Amino acid sequence: MSEIEKNYEDFISTVSHELRTPLTSIRGFSQTMLSSWDKLDDESKKRFLKIIEDQSNRLINLVENMLSVTRISGGRENLIFKEINVKPVVETVVSILKNQYKNKNFQIEINEKTPPILADKDKFQQIITNLTENAAKYGDDTSPITISTEFCRNCEFVAIKISNYGIEIKKEDYERIFTKFSRIDNPLTRKVQGSGLGLYITKNLVEKMNGTIGVECKAEGSGRFLTQFEVLLPAADIEKQARAKCNL
Repeated sequence: MSEIEKNYEDFISTVSHELRTPLTSIRGFSQTMLSSWDKLDDESKKRFLKIIEDQSNRLINLVENMLSVTRISGGRENLIFKEINVKPVVETVVSILKNQYKNKNFQIEINEKTPPILADKDKFQQIITNLTENAAKYGDDTSPITISTEFCRNCEFVAIKISNYGIEIKKEDYERIFTKFSRIDNPLTRKVQGSGLGLYITKNLVEKMNGTIGVECKAEGSGRFLTQFEVLLPAADIEKQARAKCNL
């Protein structure tokens, strides 16, 4: 069997498993509600509907990720580059994720003088969503998820950083986590649902917008680890950003 055929079989196997789980939950809880509606109290009905909603969202995200992978693999990811302010996009993403992760503490620390970037707005929002949701899934419940910005490389690039306390990512896994279907194997990741496509898609989108992405994980003592993803994307106007930096 060729490597292409093996990758295809792995893809079908993974996708089939990931699709089956939410579909089974949606069907099971829907059937329970239809057959036992009069026997269920209001609290149970709300809880079952919330499960159906969560699994539906998971299904939508999976389909969107699969479509993104298909477009990336086929070179059909069309990008429209324009000047984008980072903060409004981050605020939009956080407002959406707050509804999904109500127990998480999201902190936005965007410097007001952060220059605009040159990127595709929808794809940039997808990048921030993937990284922030990744932090929400695998971060400590009591620790904040921080989205911040920095100037770098003589203002040719803007650094967007997403940080959280959570599971350890070993140095030998830094590159591997950005590959297709890759997931770190530990007790927490086994409990958290995921297809292993989010970071792969994120890396490809960042690179298609002439940027880079990296990750660093540091031990903070008491078994805590600080993980920080850093995305570097081109500043929209180099001269304007140089003047902004001088005024900091």
